[in-house]
Amino acid sequence: MTFTRITVRADQMGGAPCIRGLRIPVATVVGMLADGMTASEILDAYPDLEAEDLTEALRYAAEAVRERELPLFASA
Repeated sequence: MTFTRITVRADQMGGAPCIRGLRIPVATVVGMLADGMTASEILDAYPDLEAEDLTEALRYAAEAVRERELPLFASA
């Protein structure tokens, strides 16, 4: 899978995946979506972002989770 809107640079944001070379980490965008913000609210808060950036951030996050198992704790 190719991600044309995600960039990783060692000299930017500590090498965290960001949107199109902007100083907006993928994790920030995905976190806002997970917290219930709408795409419109995010785009209003970050005018440099485009709707396609949000979609690709979600795809990137899904692929990252697919590649790595995260620790889960059993519920009581």
